[in-house]
Amino acid sequence: MIAAGIDVGSNTTKVVILKNGEWVGDALVLTGADNRSSVEKALAQAVKAAGIKQTEITQYVATGYGRINIPFADRKVTEISCHGRGAHTVFPGTRTVIDVGGQDSKVIRVDASGRVADFIMNDKCAAGTGRFLEVMARALEITLTEMAAVAGKSKNPVTISNTCTVFAESEVISYLAQGLPKEDIIRGLHEAVVDRIESMALRLGIEPEVTMTGGVALNTAIVTSLSKRLKLTILLPPQPQLIGAYGAALIATNQA
Repeated sequence: MIAAGIDVGSNTTKVVILKNGEWVGDALVLTGADNRSSVEKALAQAVKAAGIKQTEITQYVATGYGRINIPFADRKVTEISCHGRGAHTVFPGTRTVIDVGGQDSKVIRVDASGRVADFIMNDKCAAGTGRFLEVMARALEITLTEMAAVAGKSKNPVTISNTCTVFAESEVISYLAQGLPKEDIIRGLHEAVVDRIESMALRLGIEPEVTMTGGVALNTAIVTSLSKRLKLTILLPPQPQLIGAYGAALIATNQA
């Protein structure tokens, strides 16, 4: 049987296709203003990568912010359940999942079967999310992909005292006006993101093994700093930004 997991996030839309439980195709596209259009585009790309026809897909499960806009989905599941299921399948020893996406961040505890036992979520503020870093990258005139490498050159990271993105951006502009090294500002921004994630993790309680998912998991400076703070090794799936879609596809497989 062929199942598709669709994760419509605030920044990107992801699709993972499983054939008899095996990952055979995937795609990631920018979400944009039209959720349905991005889903159609991602599905077409994933179907092509899988070497199948879309009519062969027997089950669809949708997750993410835009899941309500996918009328053909057989089931709509929260991204919390999907990230928990996906991370646990990649690393069966996973008991804590840290998911940091564009619009929110979550810390999720799962049981030995990958089911969600508890979670904490930040979806009211951009601090501790990919959006925070995007805004700061624009203010610093640097790309997101460059940020981790530049942060690694810092000798004296600044302190970002504001958790509000708007005020933190003003703080960054002030530091630039003072002539402080850009790498110290960027490192300070990374530490501010880690502060927020660490605070959530400690409130919920961390149980090893810890797996990180979401697009921000691709930022090595964030992962390294968070690992040091928590004094734990953080496991990274090969494609952390696709784990929500993978979890959705796994759930779709079980529903068929």
